[in-house]
Formats: sequence, C-alpha cells, structure tokens
Amino acid sequence: MDKNQLFKFISEQKTAFVALVDEQGYPVIRAMLAPRKIDGNAVYFSTNTSSNKIKHFTGNNKACVYFYNRGRFKYQGVSITGEMEICTDQPTKDMIWKFGDKLFYKQGVTDPDYCVLKFTAKKAEYYCDFKIQTFEL
Repeated sequence: MDKNQLFKFISEQKTAFVALVDEQGYPVIRAMLAPRKIDGNAVYFSTNTSSNKIKHFTGNNKACVYFYNRGRFKYQGVSITGEMEICTDQPTKDMIWKFGDKLFYKQGVTDPDYCVLKFTAKKAEYYCDFKIQTFEL
C-alpha cells in the first residue's frame, strides 16, 4: 500500500474513531461520521461547536484517528496521528457543508454551533494480514 491507496481506503470508510486527551490527561475516543473532505494530509470533519471535543482540542490539539474495514476474511485498519484544528471561519464551513446538514444545524451553514475539525496527519500505521506498514506523512 502507498500513501494514495491509504487515503483512498480512508475515503471509503463510513465511520472514523477520533481519539483525544481530556483535561486530566486521559484518552477519550469518539465515533464520528466519515470525513467530509480529504486534501493531501488534511482530513475534514463536521461537528458541533458546543461538543466536548472542541473543549478538549482547544486545550490539547494532539489527536489520533482510526479507520477500519472488517471483511469476512480480511481486517484492515489504519491509525493516523496528527494535530486537530478547530475551524470556525466561513470559507472552511462552506467548503464541507452538505444540504442534509440543516437537520443538525438549524440555522444552516452560518449556525454558530456548526464548525469544522481539520485533522493534519503526521504519521500512519496500516494493518492488514498480520502486517503493519508505517507511513511518515
């Protein structure tokens, strides 16, 4: 697998697991919907500004994102470490907005409770068939 195949694998998954560190230094994992956009090493997620994730990432932007595909005979997973940025600027919010988001953000794309998490990947580990590949990104 190469870097392009790695990000293609990520783009095909429906769920992401985002790990962060809370105020007491404990790891916390949250399931999130698939990324809205992948641009180079940047992976974009939508979330609520009022979520605890925002509070935690404000204090410590280190993060890990995990994606997996469990087939009948094959398990694939990728763990990516990097840094999370909270984006509240309108151009970034516009960039990943989808029509159905109004269900979650009643005021639309300008809703103050809507923001974007931009994850910048630094390193990845891909697992498949009892083998691990490491990527510096």
